[in-house]
Amino acid sequence: MAEANWYVVHTYSGYENKVKANIEKTIENRHLEEEILEVRVPMQDVTELKNGARKTVQKKMFPGYVLINMIMNDDTWYVVRNTRGVTGFVGPGSKPVPLTEAEMKPLGIKVENMSVDFAEGDTIAVVAGVWKDTVGVVQRIDYSKQTATINVELFGRETPVEISFAEVRSMR
Repeated sequence: MAEANWYVVHTYSGYENKVKANIEKTIENRHLEEEILEVRVPMQDVTELKNGARKTVQKKMFPGYVLINMIMNDDTWYVVRNTRGVTGFVGPGSKPVPLTEAEMKPLGIKVENMSVDFAEGDTIAVVAGVWKDTVGVVQRIDYSKQTATINVELFGRETPVEISFAEVRSMR
């Protein structure tokens, strides 16, 4: 089976939520749940100052765009491309280009669930980065950011440091 990737679809401005709803309805009607996995309109919290009062509202990160996690084939391309409000996929010509891992990270989209061979309370060694050759005890693990917070000794004091999973090795 082909691999699902994230694609960007250009829409008429202001139609993002309508396009999302239309695609989701088409997925249900045509039973494409296995091929079009998720439709998303990325939102962010913005603090506005109106009449002297601060108010937090949600705004679209990319007005005029919708993200779709899908397996690209002729059928899924046709369904998305011919949805009312969609002007096309982002990419050269009619060939959609999937988002790279680096492009997806700032959007808060997890690529995969990473498993690590250490847990809170374990002693680990840092093998790369600024804290290379440092040993510390894991205090907290954040799977969504793929980081571990460890305590290291700095100037005779225990100091918490956030380390990427890629920079550590278990000492088990």
